Amino acid sequence: MGIGISILLIAAGLILALAVDATVAGLDIHTVGWILAAAGVLGLVLEFALFAPRRRVAGPVVEREVVAPTTRTVVEERQVPPAY
Repeated sequence: MGIGISILLIAAGLILALAVDATVAGLDIHTVGWILAAAGVLGLVLEFALFAPRRRVAGPVVEREVVAPTTRTVVEERQVPPAY
């Protein structure tokens, strides 16, 4: 479940739980709303806790080697791609 679906479930659930004043035979709309909102919050928490660490990408790593034992300075730089 993505972030968008989680936010949609939270919004729809809170609308049903707090703003709708209707009755349906055999179904409590307010309880359904709270269940949808809870499912959306749970999905949002799981999205950030479990899937967000995979998406973090570190910036480019630059390795430098500097050798200056004499009057001459040698600087070697190499761009290393980030590890996924």
